[in-house]
Amino acid sequence: MLSVDQFRESFLAYLEKTSIQREPRNLYQPIDYILQLGGKRLRPVLTLLTTELFGASHEKALDAALAVEIFHNFSLVHDDIMDDAPLRRGKQTVHEKWDINTGILSGDAMLILAYQLFENYETETFKQLAQIFSKTALEVCEGQQYDVDFEVRSDVTEVEYLKMIEYKTAVLVGAAMKMGAIVAKASKDQAQLIYDYGRLLGIAFQLQDDYLDAFGDPLTFGKQVGGDIIENKKTYLYIKAIEKANNKDLAKLNEYFSENCSVDNDTKVIEVKQIFVNSGAAKLTQNAIEKFTNNAFKVLELIDVDEDSKKVLADFGESLMFRTV
Repeated sequence: MLSVDQFRESFLAYLEKTSIQREPRNLYQPIDYILQLGGKRLRPVLTLLTTELFGASHEKALDAALAVEIFHNFSLVHDDIMDDAPLRRGKQTVHEKWDINTGILSGDAMLILAYQLFENYETETFKQLAQIFSKTALEVCEGQQYDVDFEVRSDVTEVEYLKMIEYKTAVLVGAAMKMGAIVAKASKDQAQLIYDYGRLLGIAFQLQDDYLDAFGDPLTFGKQVGGDIIENKKTYLYIKAIEKANNKDLAKLNEYFSENCSVDNDTKVIEVKQIFVNSGAAKLTQNAIEKFTNNAFKVLELIDVDEDSKKVLADFGESLMFRTV
């Protein structure tokens, strides 16, 4: 079994080899731009790792891994437009560097390119990959809509929030791993277990992302710190603060998250972060990250692979719990 870094290097070499340089340039250059911006490459690495986990060469899964990465970046391009986000991985977002129409059209093309990559597999594998991909793509859209809906609601529950991040983020992590199992021709039961492992890890990953949005270092996080607070997003931090804050802080939080809030963004971010700490919401979020990671590890124990391979996955999960980017 290769290391995570070696899987990442293999994927990056393949990504460079298949760099999209076509006409019209104004359609394809933004695609190449977002794909070359960097990032953790979490999902394609998991696809490659899972393929070897179940006994096949990771090289057989490079097209599936690339499809996952292209789809993930497609969703980011459109999410950034919806959020009016200025930065992605520390660089200008596509719609800021070009314009909104370019972001929409280039994003659409990315979705089609992702599907095309499955055509490189034999019929049965293609069918299974397309099925999990289509199911996941629709769930990601549903998760994004929940996220948008929550911005104008003041009664979002913990259960609703966890469902939203499961659909918006976690199912794609699970699908990335299941695709690796499909390419390796693992049994349906084993493919489902690895999907569940990835899904649980994905929930922990998104909770950590929410935590870093508020408390991360802008130099390493790569996005605007406090962006979720500015956009009035009902994150796990916010939901727990609503539950646990004292009356004074609760009144402040409701004021800051109201549509007619007159406080400038810098002050709002500082004050809300302090409420997250004072209420215990910050600590409760860290506890939830640990809980979902540990639940993923329980599923990992049921997967029928050797202990050395399991350790690679476990170490990877541990690294996500303590990441800063």
